[in-house]
Amino acid sequence: MSFKPCVLIPIYNHKERIRSTVERLLPHALPIFVVDDGSDDATQAVLAVLASEQPLLRLLRLPENAGKGAAVMAGMRAARRAGFSHALQVDADGQHDLADVPRFLERGFANPEAVVCGKALYDHTVPKSRRYGRYLTHFWVWVETLSVAIGDSMCGFRLYPLAASCALIDGVRIPTRMDFDIEIIVRLAWAGLPVENVATRVTYPSDGISHFDLWHDNVRISKMHARLFFTMLPRLPRLLWRKLPAHDRRAAHWSRLAERGSGLGLRIVFICYRLLGARTARLLLYPIVSYFFLTGSRARAASRDYLQRVAQVSGRPPPRWRDSFRHMLAFAQAGLDKVAAWMGKIDDRVDFPNRPAFEELLASGRGAVLIGSHLGNLEMTRALASNQRLATINAVVYSAHARRFNAMLAAASANFAVNLLPVSNLGPQTAILLKDKIDAGELLVIVGDRTPPAQNGRVKTVEFLGAPAPFAQGPMILASLLACPVYLFFCLRESDGYRIHFEPFAERIELPRRERQQRLQAYLQQYARRLEAYCLRAPEQWFNFYDFWRQDAATPALAEQLEA
Repeated sequence: MSFKPCVLIPIYNHKERIRSTVERLLPHALPIFVVDDGSDDATQAVLAVLASEQPLLRLLRLPENAGKGAAVMAGMRAARRAGFSHALQVDADGQHDLADVPRFLERGFANPEAVVCGKALYDHTVPKSRRYGRYLTHFWVWVETLSVAIGDSMCGFRLYPLAASCALIDGVRIPTRMDFDIEIIVRLAWAGLPVENVATRVTYPSDGISHFDLWHDNVRISKMHARLFFTMLPRLPRLLWRKLPAHDRRAAHWSRLAERGSGLGLRIVFICYRLLGARTARLLLYPIVSYFFLTGSRARAASRDYLQRVAQVSGRPPPRWRDSFRHMLAFAQAGLDKVAAWMGKIDDRVDFPNRPAFEELLASGRGAVLIGSHLGNLEMTRALASNQRLATINAVVYSAHARRFNAMLAAASANFAVNLLPVSNLGPQTAILLKDKIDAGELLVIVGDRTPPAQNGRVKTVEFLGAPAPFAQGPMILASLLACPVYLFFCLRESDGYRIHFEPFAERIELPRRERQQRLQAYLQQYARRLEAYCLRAPEQWFNFYDFWRQDAATPALAEQLEA
């Protein structure tokens, strides 16, 4: 959203204060919309002189007094028609500290979708009845919005985003008197607009004119709160929905995201699998996935973004919400299959067309690096190899985020942790350990589709699903240091079973000093092309539920990149 603000001043018979108010605003060089709410002849004369003197001032006049709310709404519509994006509402009586105007504008520029509300700091000039009466209104506003985000619902010093505000006032009947400020902010909060608060000093001039009628306006405000409360009740499910935990779509790097999920829920699924079988356990996945689908806004957004990219590249129809649900369900089913694999109950459902090439590698006695991804179910391969004693496969992992799930897999099989190599720092000791594994003819499995957690490592940007994406250099550098063959490894669910895709990538990763960067770029682009091909083959099986294409999320590293 662009940010093009103006000032909006509703006025009714404040001829003594309006000039000083306008003059205090002029240094900010903002167009000023003054809306005369049917003022008397003396005030009209003052406004006419001001308008002739000040090129920034635009004067509107309502034919008769309709109330502060009516004047503000008329000014909003006029400012919107004139091309402004935001209107800073200021009272005409000089009670607002206009030195705070830059603070409101800074907040609006930083968050143009938000309503920036003044939170009044009163001095001794405020009548006690007004001060304490506001607390009651604040309480009801917090009840009506199920939030304390609105710090002051009655302060008339406020920056409105005009697109949302005009859409609201054109679609809903908003009161036009002293209850306007309260109702519009409540309804904007209902519409989902964020609210930011700016503490600002408010004074009541000794010679000021107040249009607040203690009896009639308090009755009017009380009726408004009753109406808002009962109007809020049908909205209650939506307001409660917003209280559910959710993550910012543009949150920190994937490695700093907390592990989601209930240990108890995982345990129940595991026990049901053991006692009642796979069918019952799979049925339990639906309510569990539904919960995470509803509460995981960040994961939903990432899933939809990824599926949209797949659709654009492949020519498929655009994804819908149920496609993202199926994407999450496939992830949960893959987790259940991992448990089954480690329990030895899925061996006959795995097809391995290129098994002769794999067995040839084993027969050679040479160690190798297998580069996998978060596509499909790489854990299935390691479980199968361990259970059938086909080979010794070591998974090099960054395991800080999957403690609960790893503990469940360990409970499924005593062999689970034997070949799991958690690596958070590729120091000399770790490098020696990995080299020993290769020299012993063992296999190292590493994933290539996660950027490193550390702040001091390296990535390169290559084309992936039609857009530049950051890929970690770590797997290629590690394979180069280990001087061994490199293969690509994918295990995809097909029909009722799995198929292992095993293909050679390079006899050896060579990174000569003079061509190091070009070679790394070429190797990573080659890997990204193969990953893309398999993603297009099984789009719902790529399980990276974060903004993979976000460049500033890719804090580079060799040392801590190694994650399974």
